Amino acid sequence: MTAAVRAVIYRGGAVDGAEAASRASPARARPGHEGSVHDGLDARAPVLQRGGGGDPATFYPRGHASMPKGQSRADDRRHKVLSVGSLKSAATCSEAKVTPSSSGGVTVPLHHRHGPCSPVPSKKMPTLEERLRRDQLRAAYIKRKFSGAKGGDVEQSDAATVPTTLGTSLSTLEYVIIVGIGSPAVTQIMSMDTGSDVSWVQCTPCSQCHSEADSLFDPSASSTYSPFSCSSAACAQLSQSQQGNGCSSSQCQYIVNYGDGSSTTGTYSSDTLTMDSNAIKGFQFGCSHSESGGFNDQTDGLMGLGGGAQSLASQTAGTFGKAFSYCLPPTPASFGFLTLGAGSSGFVKTPMLRSLKIPTYYGVLLEAIRVRGQQLNIPTSVFSAGSVMDSGTIITRLPPTAYSALSSAFKAGMKQYPPAQPSGILDTCFDFSGQSISIPTVALVFSGGAVVDLASDGIMLQTSSSILCLAFAANSDDSSLGIIGNVQQRTFEVLYDVGGGAVGFRAGAC
Repeated sequence: MTAAVRAVIYRGGAVDGAEAASRASPARARPGHEGSVHDGLDARAPVLQRGGGGDPATFYPRGHASMPKGQSRADDRRHKVLSVGSLKSAATCSEAKVTPSSSGGVTVPLHHRHGPCSPVPSKKMPTLEERLRRDQLRAAYIKRKFSGAKGGDVEQSDAATVPTTLGTSLSTLEYVIIVGIGSPAVTQIMSMDTGSDVSWVQCTPCSQCHSEADSLFDPSASSTYSPFSCSSAACAQLSQSQQGNGCSSSQCQYIVNYGDGSSTTGTYSSDTLTMDSNAIKGFQFGCSHSESGGFNDQTDGLMGLGGGAQSLASQTAGTFGKAFSYCLPPTPASFGFLTLGAGSSGFVKTPMLRSLKIPTYYGVLLEAIRVRGQQLNIPTSVFSAGSVMDSGTIITRLPPTAYSALSSAFKAGMKQYPPAQPSGILDTCFDFSGQSISIPTVALVFSGGAVVDLASDGIMLQTSSSILCLAFAANSDDSSLGIIGNVQQRTFEVLYDVGGGAVGFRAGAC
């Protein structure tokens, strides 16, 4: 591995004072929301409910969170200084320190797919316009799944149960990890996605595969490779999750169809997965022998981190525990990390919501937004549809009532800068000059009182050399599912504590 793809991982680097946490009161139940069930979605949609069996009380590390009526130290600061250069992609990869919260489990570096830290061959980053267009497709797909619209339905065929759309194009995924598969281990660069369950890599023989940085994985060269038989429990479970594709030579077949018309299909198999120095035996994945559509990202496959049984997180829960975390770097010129078996200390937490019918996604309940330390006048009921945490969506989607209030308050704090023309879905934009600007603080308040003060890198996107836009967008109506996108997650260690039923945030981890 070259120096360009190595990250400096510092274990056990939780923030000072994290161990001395205080309990908050459980989230208040609203009419129609008593008990553990949250039913704020469309009437046709699956129910989002609190996951896990953990205590719904929330812990608040000093200086990072507070009770809803109070304000954190970070919230007391009304503005943040944002350097123009911090939003641009540097020419060299920074060896900045990253601090995972846990010294246990396994931690691997996480890279942006584009930029100097990328382990894939140098390729020009798509324009922001193209990235936002793809982002709209992914966001629309997720909402369609939960609304029960036709695009998320399952169609029956004689040979197999084939979903019309199980995901969006791989081109929407921006972050990759490096793992080894097989014995001996073969390096594979895989896109990371919390919105997918089935992991897969390209394998030989392949009748139609996209170009990639590494050689295709050759299952015949691995002493631990084993395809699942059609009568195996793993194959039956795959079919139940609507990703089975029948049999071929008595071997179980999988298929994943994406929203842009592309697909991958092949043999559902198991082999040894190596992450850092940890060998995970019997890892289940798809060995892709055929693809169609627009796969052109140079990666070797996809690593699913969703909540379904086939995901990496679910498969390793017995070994590392039912919690994982990641930190998305602020720019493509720096590193992040992915941890399996994440610790739970040092995080501000909110109850995790899950769908009974769509277990892939992890949900949260946003309750309020603060700008410059002041809570906006938004009825709590506006957020009742819930929001999905998604590593593959770029821009956070809010109910239009909430977005309008956020945009107005943000503009009020940016009067010293002239407004600029909208850029696609980004309509709160400003023209500026100089090397740094002062922007209003923005904090998201989740159920249970979790206050997440966004990093300066997670509030605005630079669309040109002199234009900055607020990195939020409005849904079509207040009843639509919200999405917490990856821009707002930058620099936080985001914890998915499935066993404890919580989503957590720890500031300044990468």
